[in-house]
Amino acid sequence: MTTSAMPDTVARVPWFPSVFFGLMVFFTALLLVGCNRQPAEKPLQYSKTPAAASLPVYRFAVHPLHNPAKLAEAYQPLIDQINSQIPEARFELEASRDYQAYEEKFRSGSPEFLLPNPWQTLEAMKSGYQVIAMAGDAEDFKGIFIARKDSNIKKPADLKGKTVSYPSHTALAACIMPQFFLHRHGINVNRDITNIYVGSQESSIMSAYLGQSAVGVTWPVPWRLFQQDHPKEAAQLHLLWETPHLLNNSVMARTTVPPAISQQVRRVLLELSQSAEGRTILSAMATAQFHAADNASYQKVLDYVAAFEKQVRPVEKK
Repeated sequence: MTTSAMPDTVARVPWFPSVFFGLMVFFTALLLVGCNRQPAEKPLQYSKTPAAASLPVYRFAVHPLHNPAKLAEAYQPLIDQINSQIPEARFELEASRDYQAYEEKFRSGSPEFLLPNPWQTLEAMKSGYQVIAMAGDAEDFKGIFIARKDSNIKKPADLKGKTVSYPSHTALAACIMPQFFLHRHGINVNRDITNIYVGSQESSIMSAYLGQSAVGVTWPVPWRLFQQDHPKEAAQLHLLWETPHLLNNSVMARTTVPPAISQQVRRVLLELSQSAEGRTILSAMATAQFHAADNASYQKVLDYVAAFEKQVRPVEKK
C-alpha cells in the first residue's frame, strides 16, 4: 500500500512549539530588564524661600470683635499681607468664640501674636507679651449706646429698671467705659439696671434691635460694620450717647518670638496706610491705621481701670 506524501504545512507543525517557546523567552527577558531599570532622578529644585511645610508658624489671635466668620472676612487680608511681606515665616489668623475663651488663650501663652482690647493688653503683659503697635486711632476707642428709634430712652436716668446688653464684662470700650459713664451720670450699674453679657458686639446691637434690651452697648468699629452689613436693621436704630475716648486696641508679640520677626510684623502694620493696597486692608477692618506704641503707652489704661474698679466693680467676676 502506497502512502501519499503529507502536505508541507502539516509537515512543519512539529516546529511550532519550539518557535513559540523562543518568543516567550525573548519577551520575558525584555520585561525583566524593564522592571529592573531604575527611574530617572528628578532634577533638583532651587528656591529662595524654604518650603511652606518647613516654615515656622505664628498664630495671630484677634479678640472677638465679631463672630468668627466676620472676623476672618475682616482680618484675613491683613494676615495675607503679613505673609507676603515676611516669606521666611507663616502667619495664621485665630478666632475665639467669646472673650473668656480668648483670655484663656493668652493667659496660657498660646498665640504668638495678639490683637487684644486695652484691658486685655494689661493682662497679657502679665503672661509674657509686649506691645508693638496700637490698632486704630485713640479717638475711635469709646463706648456707644445704641437703641431703637422708637425707644423712649432719652437720658441715662431713663435706664433705671431696664436691661442693658454688652458683649462681655471685660470689654473695655463696650462695657467698662459705658458702665463708668452711667455711674458718673447717677446710675448704680449693680442695682439700678439689669446687665446682660451676650458674647459679641453684633449680638449686643441685635439685642437692642430685637427689644431684648433697652440699649445695646458697643463701640464705633462694630457699629460701622453693622450699618454696612445690615442696613435694614441699622435704619431702625440710632446712637444715643458716647463715652470719652481712651487708647485703642494693641498689637502684641509674645516675648519668645524672635525680635526680627516681631519687628517685621510691626513694620508691615505701620506701613499699611502708606499704600492703596494697605488702605484697602485697613478699610476691611474699619481701622484708620496702626500707630507706634509700647507697654508704657498703656499706663493711662491701667489708671483708668484702677479708678473703675474702685468706684464701680471688679473687672473680672470673682
